[in-house]
Amino acid sequence: MIKTFDKYFIKLFFKKILLLTIIFFSLTFILTLFEEITFFSESNSEAHLPFLITFLNVPSTLLEIFPFIVLMSTQLFFVEIIKRKENELIKINSLDNFYLIKLLTVCSFLFGLIIITLYYPLSSKLKFFYFDIKNIYSEDGKYLKHYSGNGLWIKDEIDDEIYIINASSNNKDKFLKNIFINKFDKNFNLIESISSQKVNISSNEWVIEKPTIFRENKQIQLNENLILSSHFNFDKINKSFRDLNSLNLFELFDLKRENELLGYSSQDVDLHFLQIITLPIYLGIMVVISAIIMLNIKRDKPYIFHVLLGILLSVIIYYINNIFNVFGLTNKIPIYLSVFFPIIFLSIISTIGLIRVNEK
Repeated sequence: MIKTFDKYFIKLFFKKILLLTIIFFSLTFILTLFEEITFFSESNSEAHLPFLITFLNVPSTLLEIFPFIVLMSTQLFFVEIIKRKENELIKINSLDNFYLIKLLTVCSFLFGLIIITLYYPLSSKLKFFYFDIKNIYSEDGKYLKHYSGNGLWIKDEIDDEIYIINASSNNKDKFLKNIFINKFDKNFNLIESISSQKVNISSNEWVIEKPTIFRENKQIQLNENLILSSHFNFDKINKSFRDLNSLNLFELFDLKRENELLGYSSQDVDLHFLQIITLPIYLGIMVVISAIIMLNIKRDKPYIFHVLLGILLSVIIYYINNIFNVFGLTNKIPIYLSVFFPIIFLSIISTIGLIRVNEK
């Protein structure tokens, strides 16, 4: 009998998750589509392209909404079983509310594991394709940044001249070290090369300290600094082409290693990684909170009141998480604490709510 109940409730729960996922996917798709149509309106792109890249972008956006999808799915689940009085049937069969909450929590935890192992790698790959396609039609498409074992590589284009820049490393004082710049014309004919031990990249006006210029088989040593206008600066090099949602877990590790070699901060990488791996726990907490709300329904209040309460609670939880994320990224608190403190806080609230849940 218990196995029959389990199958029925699990099927109903995932049916609600699927329904809300389709609804939020559709809404996100429509809203994002308008933005992409505006982006491509001034280009000669094909008509289907906004639809394609919107489809590529939506899964990663949906990833951030899954905790609230699970919370609302749990609410809809309880609305249905309470209307059918199936919660009373549970008690008749010597089961309790805690059994139902435990079942849904395990389901949400397993759902979170599926997201981490299957959904997230797929969504990150689609996000990567999204940026890859959009970069072609972006004004910044001719500007590239890459890091390899040979250091930092930058391709820049200024006044119909192409710059290929290589630097061994940089430090936290916003300097590139051991830099070598090759300047080409638009047909990739070499114009000159510039070498310097240190370049200030704090702004888009790079200050190349006492460079050596190689031009027409001649070497010219300058005793003054040279100014080079660039589309890159320290912040853009640090952040460009690094949307973390476009990287899988292995690529996040590689990015962290890259940042350490270049002297960049990896706090945002650590934060994103922790948010991904703690998602199953977060989903489980959402189930418990939603169940506590729905099992405390008073007969004189409509169900919509509790659904709206759940939505309001979702918004509050979202902003609490964002606040702690900002605290972590600004070094007000450690990154680990910025992720785990909201989880611990919500867990305590959930535990308190579970104490009397079987009395309902």
